[in-house]
Amino acid sequence: MILTAVLVLGLIGVIFAIVLYFVAQKFKVLEDPLIDEIAEVLPGANCGGCGKAGCRAMAEAFVKQGNMDGLKCPAGGEEVAKKVAELLGCTPEVSDPMVAVVRCNGSCGNAVSKNNFDGLADCAFANSVYAGESGCTFGCLGLGNCVKACQFGALSMDPETGLPVVDEEKCTACGACVKTCPRGIIELRKKGIKNRRVYVACRNKEKGAVARKWCSAACIGCGKCEKTCPFGAIKVENNLAYIDFNLCRLCRKCVAECPTGAIHAVNFPPLPPKKEPADSTAVKEPIETKAPETAKEPVNINPTY
Repeated sequence: MILTAVLVLGLIGVIFAIVLYFVAQKFKVLEDPLIDEIAEVLPGANCGGCGKAGCRAMAEAFVKQGNMDGLKCPAGGEEVAKKVAELLGCTPEVSDPMVAVVRCNGSCGNAVSKNNFDGLADCAFANSVYAGESGCTFGCLGLGNCVKACQFGALSMDPETGLPVVDEEKCTACGACVKTCPRGIIELRKKGIKNRRVYVACRNKEKGAVARKWCSAACIGCGKCEKTCPFGAIKVENNLAYIDFNLCRLCRKCVAECPTGAIHAVNFPPLPPKKEPADSTAVKEPIETKAPETAKEPVNINPTY
């Protein structure tokens, strides 16, 4: 009886194995080996900067499309783009390098702390229940979610200012910090010529008096920068100025014009000192003038005695 049961169970197992084999052959999905090759070239950070679920999904998108049009791995940069282009047999798209920029100047010195947050150290949670230490509802919360989100160690919190600092050399412009920040103070901008950039380090849309109440370096929407810019790169909307990096020519006229110092110029040499105007109160030396010649008295040639 035992032997018969073992034989029956063994036969049933063999039958099911044969059935499963034919089912697997019928419904198997053949995967292009090129996907594995491209996946090995990609950085493997799975940062999501490309808009896909991960590097494997990005490799599948490359192979499915057959080219790189509209697809870019920001974490890999130009080097990875060239390798992927070689595997696909196409030319990579040329684009300007980008870098993350912190658009907040609410440091401990500019935005005086008025209260302390004693809760979950998470920016998303704090944003839902808390205005901020200075009271500005647009400024950085300083809890470091962006630092945790960065896969490349390009972000760190400055203990003196309480603001995140971007390491330009390590930043890959993957955009993970941009997606993480609940207040949208981190933006991807062009690195610029010689890594020089001009941007408004403020996101406060309150009116000038209210914005200055929270932060001494806030943009007050005065419009002086917009009037000064000769290239039309600056627009003031909702009491906040914004510089279009595609139009900006890095002349820095707006930097000198901003009354609160909300506009930052990065990696520039110092501006030359302004020439002082001539003193109008200085005593001018008198100009020598010749006195007009007086007419000579007429001579009487026929005198009478």
